[in-house]
Order: sequence, then C-alpha cells, then structure tokens
Amino acid sequence: MRWLMPEVHPEPAALLAAELGLHPLSARVLAHRGLRTPEAASAFLSDRLADLPDPYRMKGMGAAVDRLTRALREKERITLYGDYDVDGVCSTSLLALFLRELGVRPATYIPHRLGEGYGLNLQAVEKIAADGTRVLVTLDCGVTSVAEIARARDLGLDVVVVDHHTVPPTLPPAVAVLNPHQPGCEYPTKHLCAAGVAFNLCMGLRKRLRDDGWFATRKEPNLKALMDLVAMATVADVVPLTGANRILVHHGLQELSAGRRPGVRALKEVAGLDADSPVTAGQVGYRLGPRINAAGRLHDASLGLQLLCSDTVDAARPLAQMLDRANAERQGLESSILTEALAQAEEIAERGARGFVLYADGWHPGVIGIVASRVVERFHRPTVMVGVKDGVGKGSARSIEAFHLYDALSGCADLFVRFGGHKHAAGLTVEAPQLPAFREAFERIALQRLTPEDLIPRCKVDAVVGVSDLDERAVEALQRLGPFGQGNPEPVLVLRRQVARPRVLPHKTGGSGHLKLALVDAPSVDAIGFGMADRLALTEGPVDLAFQASFDTFRGQRRLSLKLKDLRIAA
Repeated sequence: MRWLMPEVHPEPAALLAAELGLHPLSARVLAHRGLRTPEAASAFLSDRLADLPDPYRMKGMGAAVDRLTRALREKERITLYGDYDVDGVCSTSLLALFLRELGVRPATYIPHRLGEGYGLNLQAVEKIAADGTRVLVTLDCGVTSVAEIARARDLGLDVVVVDHHTVPPTLPPAVAVLNPHQPGCEYPTKHLCAAGVAFNLCMGLRKRLRDDGWFATRKEPNLKALMDLVAMATVADVVPLTGANRILVHHGLQELSAGRRPGVRALKEVAGLDADSPVTAGQVGYRLGPRINAAGRLHDASLGLQLLCSDTVDAARPLAQMLDRANAERQGLESSILTEALAQAEEIAERGARGFVLYADGWHPGVIGIVASRVVERFHRPTVMVGVKDGVGKGSARSIEAFHLYDALSGCADLFVRFGGHKHAAGLTVEAPQLPAFREAFERIALQRLTPEDLIPRCKVDAVVGVSDLDERAVEALQRLGPFGQGNPEPVLVLRRQVARPRVLPHKTGGSGHLKLALVDAPSVDAIGFGMADRLALTEGPVDLAFQASFDTFRGQRRLSLKLKDLRIAA
C-alpha cells in the first residue's frame, strides 16, 4: 500500500482555527483537503436545513410538481415504481408516506430482481395502466427506459422520472425527468441518490401546495421526519457526503438515532442497536442498509417497503425479523461465492490482467455485487461478477478510483443485452456465449487505461501527529467533520516511530486474526488492525502507524481507540 502523505498548510490551518474556532487538528485536516479559506470551510461544515439548495433549481421540477398537483386535486390514481435496492425502497417509502400525509394513498410497485430485473419493464407498465393509474413515478430507475415510457404514454400514463444514474443521449418521453446529471440542470449537488432527488420533489411539491393555500385546512407535512429514509439511502448508495448530501445525512442520522419511525425502530432492534442509541453512517452502511437490501437481493424487496411504511412497531417487528433472516442467508451465499471468485481472480491475476470478469453457473445475482466489492478490496482491480442461469448472465461490477466503469463497459456494449450504471458501479445482462469475448474485451480496455501504478492501493493521510496530539478533545473535534463516507472519508492520521507491545486476537469465524497493539508511548490508547495478524513480525521494532481515531466504550468506560489502516517498519 502506498501512503500519500499530506502537504503542510500551516497558515491556512491557523486561519481556520482562529476564524472558525476549530480545533487545530481539524483545521489541519480541512486545509489538507483543499478547504483553506473560512468561507470554503464554513460552507463545507454547514449542516443548516436552510442551506439546502432551492429544489426548483433542479431541471424538470416545475413540470413534475404541476402534474402531481393536478393529480392530487383531481384525485387521480398515482403509482410509485421503485427499484429493489435500499435507494429505491427508501425513495418509494419516502414519497408514499409524504403523499399519504397529503391525503392520498398511492399504489406502489417494486419489481422482483430475479423475475423482472432492473428498471421498468413493459409487462409491469401494462399492468399498472390496466389498474387505472394516470400518473406513474419511477424512483431510482427510468432515465434509460425510453421504450417502456413511450409505451406508458401510449397507454395514457403520464410519467415522472426520479433518477440519478448516468443520463443517456436520448431521454425518455416523460412529463418530467428529475436527474441532476441531465444537461442544463442547475442543482448544485450533482451526486444525489434517488432518495435525495425524491426529497427535493417533496420540498418542491410542499412549497407549491403551501403557496396555493392547500394547507389552510390541512396539516402541513414535516419533511424533517422523512430524512431518516434519505440518510439510509444516501449512505447505502455510496454517493459523496458533501453539499446537500452532507446536510441531509446529518439530520437524517439524528432521525435514525431517535428511532421514531416504527420500521426503523424494529430494524435497529434486529440489527443489535439500542432503540434510542446514536446511529452512525457506518452502522447504516454495515448493519441497517444490508438488511433492507437483503430482501431485494434474495426474495421480495417490497418487504422493506412494508417495513418502512409500517404504522406500529408490532406490525414492523415480524417484517424486520424476515429481513434479518434474509440477510443471514445472503451472508452465507456471499461467503461461498467469494471463495470461488477469489480462486478465479488469482488465476487471472497471474497472467497480468488489470481487470477481472469472473463468471460461473449458479452464482446468485442478488449477492454478486457485494462479492465484486470484496474482490476489488483484495486485488485493487475493477471487477465484473456474472452469475449464469439458463444461458443468460446477470452481472454486477465494481471499480477503483482510476477506472471509469461505465465508460469501459460502453466499449463492450455490442456484447450486452443491456447495461447501465456509473463510474464506480454498474449492472449488465449478457448472453452466456458472449462471456469469453466480454472477458477478453474488458481485460484489453483495462490494460489500455490502467497503469501498474493505478493497481497499487493508496492510503491517503490527512495529518502526521504526535502522541500528545491525541486526546479526547482532538478526536471529538475530528468526529464533528462527519458524517463520513464517500467524498468525505474519515480522517487518516499517522504516528511515526511507535514502539508497540503486540498480541494476536483470533477471528471469530476462523479467518485471519486481528493485531492488537499497546503503544509504549500511549498506554491509555488501544490500536487494533482487523485481519492484520499476518503483520505481527513488523512490530519487532519501531513502526509507523496509519489509523483512524475513535472511541470505544467498555463497561461504561470510554477509551480512545485507533483503527489501523496500515503499518510499516519505521524508516
């Protein structure tokens, strides 16, 4: 792993600390990340709801609000069609709950991953039209569904697209397309997830109804109460936690922590989180989100929708337990597929490939995206995983920073039945006989676009510190730079020339153990490297440690803890 050491910016850091009252270490981190003026740092740190952009800056918002307002006044049937992942389920739940507060109970439709696949399908469109729907809202899908939306229009449906995926050259013939990536859209935060776009639609619709006097005799919906759904989707969809996303997730985590929504309360319960405990972005990504995702990956994603729209904890609890069981099943499948995938990847890596296309009969399409992420973590190469059934392959792909996945797949487009996605993740359908040609083409593109340097994992360091810099006040100040995630990673610090007393902790499932270090210069601080037991020999002399600092609580006592990212023999 290559450590990318920070440039030192003492004057901007001192200015930030003085002008904004920041802890010196926080100021150093912000200056290193390019936020070197009080104005820039203040804008980044803003968590005020008042600083959310005007939703009407989003192209298509006026037309979308016009059509939904007419549907509300004329009591037309509205159907919400959402994708089967966390973002799609949360987007659909959010808009359904908002419309319910306006006195309308929309129909909802979540396609089955295995039976229907991603996005709109013609059979579903025809069924929805036959049910009397007049307005169809797609959530986390639709921007590439040109033929399906043309068919919907022919059947008398007006379609509003709420999406965030890469915009194709030809947009579908919808009444309105809401997608910050489309040309001419002035909304400043481009990388919203679909739930973020849907939340803006709710903001825009509420403003129009307020201006029209709709709430003179009705209670006005509290949109802040819906931000827990936006936070779950934003974190789970791994979009940058900057701009509007930072504000949405900040307040959404507060709502998740409060656990006022019955479905969220039940979900926290099965995930082992206390009902009223603070919820972090990490817990959303690793404990809450996967359980919502599990149903869509293996069974029926509408379970997640039912959970989030439940009126009572008693109604939500059995749904949460079903999702928990589905998640356990997903973990078992993931483990067995990962073993097979790593064996394929080892073989391919030996011949010098810079990108992987891995495939096999029977790999479950609902979990291969997670496995692809694990392969990328292990080999630091873009990876496509394809599960084949009845001669058709369903694939999920994940990438590294230096490789634009959607652009690369576009270079193989003639081999696919369909594909879509963005820079870091994508999905595709391919006929099984085309897989060898796809592997060859993808490896060729990766070889052309990636250098050997690109294949070396990087550890981006934010600051080099001394033991005296690490106290509770400093770490609390760093945590206030969150929420952390894509686009705003948790700060990585480096301690140089540390003498450590190591021990190995066994892994609960029998995998590689963990490396636990007691630092001679800081006996009150624990350091742990998960899965780093094989690095034990490095600690025989002084070591440099790259880590993230946080707190652990054990038996009611809070203790500073360092989570190792890497360690190396001190120079």
